[in-house]
Amino acid sequence: MVTTLKSSIANPQRLPAPDGIALAIEQFGSGVPGVVFAHGFGQTRAAWTSCATACAAAGWANLTYDARGHGESDWLESGEYAVDQLSADLRCVCAFAGAPPVVVGASMGGLVGIAMAGSDAESCRALILVDITPRWEPAGVERILEFMRAHPFGFGSLEEAAAAIATYLPHRGARKSPERLRKLLIQSADGRLRWHWDPRMLEPIAEDGARHQADLLEAATRIRVPTLLISGAASDVVSEATINEFLELVPHARHAIVPQATHMVAGDENDQFTRHVLDFLASLEKI
Repeated sequence: MVTTLKSSIANPQRLPAPDGIALAIEQFGSGVPGVVFAHGFGQTRAAWTSCATACAAAGWANLTYDARGHGESDWLESGEYAVDQLSADLRCVCAFAGAPPVVVGASMGGLVGIAMAGSDAESCRALILVDITPRWEPAGVERILEFMRAHPFGFGSLEEAAAAIATYLPHRGARKSPERLRKLLIQSADGRLRWHWDPRMLEPIAEDGARHQADLLEAATRIRVPTLLISGAASDVVSEATINEFLELVPHARHAIVPQATHMVAGDENDQFTRHVLDFLASLEKI
């Protein structure tokens, strides 16, 4: 049963995953959801709000959700997270949508999208990958991991958190507002502000993801649904080599580049990113 959750982020529903973990999901638009958005590691469903709102306005009802260990979805008491759990959660949300949806997955969300689409052709109608390929650039991923490991004791204020993000993303002009930052942080019992994800999952998921790379490359060869890869021109996580390899593995896939964007494509250039998503969705209506 899906019940309503009181929330500081929005007003999500609670969807039980196969192992009983509750996932926080949010619907944009009315009717059967035609799109499911899966965020990257360390993000929450709030990363998709602008694009999800635009898709709903274009007639594509959609769902966003917090991955387990993130945002308002349950965190595992054991702390024993694995990539297979994340894949099962995506399947669960897609099944809840009521019909095979278009899956939009960024980074971690894209990897579980590749795994799902490659193992079950009926699980989704189409796939949009956001700056991720089955083989990634280790240096770019390590840069992200270094930032995520950098503040184990959290922050003393929103201003301190904003400064850390500005240092990590110097190409963005304005710092995040307090309102946007509050969606990324939770206040611990000691009063410190910490990221809205379980820090215990960082190393297990990073290691597990690396072990799954060969499986992801194999899964890509079995993707049969319409596929779009959107990459950031300034990304250090994907490269010309990894993109070309993916396009060889999935020869029917399209590729769109967002100028000026880094790995954080939707956050860097949301208008351009959303335009690519809407154009691809419009092309599906003709199929």
